[in-house]
Amino acid sequence: MKKYFFCFLLAFFIGIVPLIAAHIQSVKTYSKCMNKEIPAVIITPEDYSVRENYPVLYLLHGYSDNQNKWIKTVPEIKEYADMYKFIIVCPDGNFSSWYMDSPIDSSFRYETYTSKELPHWIDSHYSTIASRKGRAITGLSMGGHGALYLAFRHQDIFGAAGSMSGGVDLRPFPKNWDISKRLGTYAKHSGNWEKNSVINLVHLLTSDSLQITFDCGSSDFFYQVNCNLHKKLLERNIPHDFTVRPGVHNWKYWKNSIAFQAVFFHHFFEHNKN
Repeated sequence: MKKYFFCFLLAFFIGIVPLIAAHIQSVKTYSKCMNKEIPAVIITPEDYSVRENYPVLYLLHGYSDNQNKWIKTVPEIKEYADMYKFIIVCPDGNFSSWYMDSPIDSSFRYETYTSKELPHWIDSHYSTIASRKGRAITGLSMGGHGALYLAFRHQDIFGAAGSMSGGVDLRPFPKNWDISKRLGTYAKHSGNWEKNSVINLVHLLTSDSLQITFDCGSSDFFYQVNCNLHKKLLERNIPHDFTVRPGVHNWKYWKNSIAFQAVFFHHFFEHNKN
């Protein structure tokens, strides 16, 4: 009888461990520029306290997904919030916003939302380090493009940025992933594609303006554009970490990737504590 009771207690405590770890909240943020509520998932460390200010990692989803995809597919990110004592924010970037302010559709202003309105909302509702020293941003695929795109263009907001299998050059993919719905067709609006591809924004960087890490699987369809970005950053003497691992464009790869990037951002936050 004692043996079964012990097993019951063990199972009970194992079952409740996730409940006493990092806290997960589903919230409604507000975008004034789009005049609508936008959902987000917020992960705070287990010992979160208003008496302490925490750094924030903004974690962006990919094409066709939403704010819930990261926490549902890689629940380990809760452990990173606990381990490294930062807040993780997973906003809804719409099905296919590419985290840009669309030059052809004024109803899509996800650059303004993600780079300005969302950080302001987070800093107003949570105890954060409300400066670029306490903000980093990364994401996968569409979100990888979005993270570098936003960080390159808003270095006053974000101090560190990453990308996992990011679409860092949109031009080779004129018929994919609804990009033309945001920028217009490449045939008629090539200028929009040129101006909004991450690889063409490297000129905005200086040698110490942003801490950068990005990676891509060697069998990923975005592999070559990531190599091209790496080469361009080297040519401009922009410090960065670039990692190539075996892998394709899938969650097995991103689950591994975020574990390494979490360490990178933790080191950034620790270095900028004082």
